[in-house]
Amino acid sequence: MTVKQLSMPELVDACGELGVTNVGLWREPVQAHGLEATAKLVRDAGLTVTTLCRGGFLTAVDPGERAKALADNRRAVDEAAALGTEVLVLVSGGLPAGSKDLRGARERIADALGELGPYAESHGVRLAIEPLHPMFASDRCVVSTLAQALDLAERFPAHQVGVTVDTYHIWWDDTAPAQIARAGAGGRIHTFQLADWTTPLPEGVLNGRGQIGDGSIDMREWKGYVEAAGYTGAIEVELFNDGLWARDGREVLAETARRFVAHAM
Repeated sequence: MTVKQLSMPELVDACGELGVTNVGLWREPVQAHGLEATAKLVRDAGLTVTTLCRGGFLTAVDPGERAKALADNRRAVDEAAALGTEVLVLVSGGLPAGSKDLRGARERIADALGELGPYAESHGVRLAIEPLHPMFASDRCVVSTLAQALDLAERFPAHQVGVTVDTYHIWWDDTAPAQIARAGAGGRIHTFQLADWTTPLPEGVLNGRGQIGDGSIDMREWKGYVEAAGYTGAIEVELFNDGLWARDGREVLAETARRFVAHAM
């Protein structure tokens, strides 16, 4: 998604030129290129798909909408398995229209995980609940902190449900380092993502993630937390940024690789 202006073949080619061997994929560009074609493309290029994003949006009250969401998440699990990744990232969903019941929405997420966890396990896929910054709680994700994500995940086996640690969403939370340790102790850090926080935020807040090194987050500090918690997996950079998307994608990818070395290594 950091370089969504690149087609799937262009992305794979650019990764090869830079020596990038891991890539996190989103469902929409995978579906645009074709699931089987994408799986073959990355496999032939020697790329490892670290995660697939995203499943989730599990807070619906209406039975029909809930059934549709569960079916879509099962498809997402199938897609992750086809791509050879073990991790499906979940953005849980916001409040249903007209609702003010955060607690009820979170319980519906737990109910859905009870159905999806075993299905994911049977396909060799783990679910990774991603807490999003509280500014997204109403419309996108009622899970706002790592503590809330872990309270949900810990109802299920770690090989079924864990968490996503994303610097952009949790850097402000002074309890997050302890929660990272908690997640690590339980084997529940399923992926770790970097993005910086820059101000002022753009009008379209969703696309306000800053290039690493441009904002307020100490990437090495957060990398240290997850490493101390025992995480040894891939580190993703996931940027939603209109300015970056307007540039040449290969240049952005090369810049991102340089920034990762400069600010996270």
